[in-house]
Amino acid sequence: MAATKTRSRGGAKNARPASRTIDDLLADFGTTMPRKEAPAPTPPAEKLFPHTVKSSGVRRMGHGWSPTMPPLAGYQMTSEETPVLWPLISGDGLPPWGAEMGYDVLSGGKFYCDPMGWVLDDSIPVTNPNIFIFGKPGRGKSATVKAFMIRMIKFGYRSLVLGDVKDEYEDLANFLGVTPFRIGPGLPGRINPLDLGPLGADWEKQTAEEQEKRATVIFNRWLMLIRGLVASQGVVFSPTEERVINKVLRHLTGWSAGASRLKPVTIPLVWAALDSPTKDLVTDCRYESEQAFFNGTRPLRDALGALCEGSLQGMFDTESTFEPDWRKPIQTLSLRSLHETGNKVAVGIALMCLNSWGQGMREAASAGDRRIVLRDEAWLQTRLSLEAVEALDANLRLSRTEGDIQLVTYHKPSDPLSAGDQGSQAAQIAKDLLNLSDVRILMGQDESVADELGRLMGLSEMQQGVITNWAMQEKGRALWMVGDQRYKVQTLLTPLEKRLTYTNEAIDPGV
Repeated sequence: MAATKTRSRGGAKNARPASRTIDDLLADFGTTMPRKEAPAPTPPAEKLFPHTVKSSGVRRMGHGWSPTMPPLAGYQMTSEETPVLWPLISGDGLPPWGAEMGYDVLSGGKFYCDPMGWVLDDSIPVTNPNIFIFGKPGRGKSATVKAFMIRMIKFGYRSLVLGDVKDEYEDLANFLGVTPFRIGPGLPGRINPLDLGPLGADWEKQTAEEQEKRATVIFNRWLMLIRGLVASQGVVFSPTEERVINKVLRHLTGWSAGASRLKPVTIPLVWAALDSPTKDLVTDCRYESEQAFFNGTRPLRDALGALCEGSLQGMFDTESTFEPDWRKPIQTLSLRSLHETGNKVAVGIALMCLNSWGQGMREAASAGDRRIVLRDEAWLQTRLSLEAVEALDANLRLSRTEGDIQLVTYHKPSDPLSAGDQGSQAAQIAKDLLNLSDVRILMGQDESVADELGRLMGLSEMQQGVITNWAMQEKGRALWMVGDQRYKVQTLLTPLEKRLTYTNEAIDPGV
């Protein structure tokens, strides 16, 4: 009988032995496989809105259910009409080039400032690069100016401060490695407002046509300054005085005699020429005699004499001792010692002299020499006379052709109107100065000037509220007017800029 295979209950008789794991194999050699712990299970995230509600609401008492949606109101208008109903609405903003000043509060984007670039961009309503900045003291006006100067350095701009009345830009100049040039009673610094400037260089090498062109520019600049200086003393500068000064300047420089090189001229030399006139000068001025010349020019001589012997003696009456290094990032001329005398008229006259000197220094600037010209406390100059206002007006009008950014600071919009009596020609020209700047920075102001802001700047009630409410809550806030566009801007400063722009040392006991 054939044998039969039997199976045990536990399995087949010839069953394959159980397989060994990697752990078993490694255990034979006395080692183990490292294991990675399994991560703990993450609980499901809580939903912010666990339930959704249909647009028509929940059909239950008090749950806002509506069987139909209300129709939307529709309006059709142009982009020029939209800002009338929705002022300060966030638009596309300005191009991202120039100094990064802070951020646009309405759009949340960065805000850049480049006045010269704006002039070159036809899509931006800016035709001149001048900047007027208004702000109540303590609202961050000077900090905004300094931040703009610092951040424009990398774009090739250098700064010229024509009269730092309170030495607010001294720390900035020292940080940039420049020592401020100081002018004041008893100080050795001198500035000759009748400097020939770069136009007097290489005079003998120029053609007769070029010499005539340069002489016209130089004499016109000098004439404008002397007109303003004489008028600041309350003397009327009529066409007769203008003819006399023109003849004196041409006699002193040697231009009338055909000299190959113009001689230097100072205000005391002009005064001396009037006090001791030559026969040729008397004849050229069409006076019958020397005595007639004396009688006709007495007010003019007295006005110039007061400048040479008065509070400005020793500051603007000799050759300049300041030779600016235009390669430096900043040049600043300090008037603090004169300001501390309390003579605001003298400070205004000094600012006018510095402005004339600065204009002469920039008359032959190269195409790549970009400059920010700061005219701080300009109201001290414009309140002197009509001629002083006209001098500033001329400087602002030349900014586009000279390639400079003229930056003028005021406390409030009515400051320019302090020139002359209300309704006078001086007041009207000073008011028109605002039209020579398409970029205006309006920082925090008291509500008492709200109506004044609206009248002079053409601001709406909402825009006035931005200046008198929002901008007063924190330093550096301002309403920027770029052409017909409006921006709510918060200026941001780095820690270094905060230190360089701090102007409360005199009243802060912790400094």
